[in-house]
Amino acid sequence: MPTEAAQARVRVKADDLRALVAGIFAARGTREADAAAVADALVWANLRGIDSHGVSRVPRYIELFEAGEAVADAVPTVTRPRAAIAIVDAHAAPGPVAMNSAADEAVAAARECGIGWASVRGTVHTGAIGYYTSRVAGARMAAVGVVAGVPNMAYAGARGAAVATSPLSVAVPAGRHELVLLDMATAVIALGRIAQLKAAGKELPPGAALTRDGDPTTDPALAAVPVPVGGPKGSGMSLVFELLASGLTANPIVPGYHFGGKDGRRHRQNAFILAIDVSAFLPLAEFTAAVDETVDAIKSLPPADGTAEILIPGERGRRSEAERRSAGIPLGARAWRELTDLAAALGVTVPEPIGG
Repeated sequence: MPTEAAQARVRVKADDLRALVAGIFAARGTREADAAAVADALVWANLRGIDSHGVSRVPRYIELFEAGEAVADAVPTVTRPRAAIAIVDAHAAPGPVAMNSAADEAVAAARECGIGWASVRGTVHTGAIGYYTSRVAGARMAAVGVVAGVPNMAYAGARGAAVATSPLSVAVPAGRHELVLLDMATAVIALGRIAQLKAAGKELPPGAALTRDGDPTTDPALAAVPVPVGGPKGSGMSLVFELLASGLTANPIVPGYHFGGKDGRRHRQNAFILAIDVSAFLPLAEFTAAVDETVDAIKSLPPADGTAEILIPGERGRRSEAERRSAGIPLGARAWRELTDLAAALGVTVPEPIGG
């Protein structure tokens, strides 16, 4: 039987949802500008169809504040050990606050040096990493972004959670075409997506997750450990992302999780963003023309049987954004109820959904 969340959905205008989420964070102690930044990152994920990383995460952020694992009004600090490098110490600030700072620092360093690297130390849930690489691309630069976190995904050949579902995003500006935006996890399925399927009363696809005991399952109520995409390829990517994102900030996560370090299994994340000023290599127009030509070549390929259209990374998200900006962002009954309950408790005005 479908659950309540599967039966009832509401649609909310993006601007209204953004104002609601910003109001909740501001009421909980986040500075106004930072509350707006968090709201924008989460709503962007919903607009792009990445609902597992959108506003359904708001209650989790509040839990992290209450547990002392995140600091609502933390102010990240930045050091520049060399001209092309920035290190952003988040001091447990909400992920979007620290990641926006890193994106800005990476762009500034790239303008000076051609390439800019910004590491983030000790933040919490960052949301959809494609949001930050697309911000760098807004400066007409290419970008690479990676996040490392507490182990929650299997490692090929091992039982139980071993490494994180570390995401990777690459943004490449184009000319005639839209931004090429790869945004992927190293897992077959995100934990947030498992929660969504559980709320909707739907099974997981086979081969996506394991129980806590390491047995394959399609039951979202039993699924606890996502499987790495491509087996050893996905788990290997997660491992090297941990080595770079956490190692270069002197804040390793995996050893403490498995060997019982002082931070142990406390929620925390590290990250890095690499910005590439294309104009330092060749004229921007020449580069974007090559990107356009490459995209044209892929789009012109004959589709395989059963494929209606060949898509480039980012196309599906852009179409979702266009539809949802027009028709509103759909939210399940549970997600909407949790948001409105939080808003009521904090004295934040709740917008009227589309259609009442």
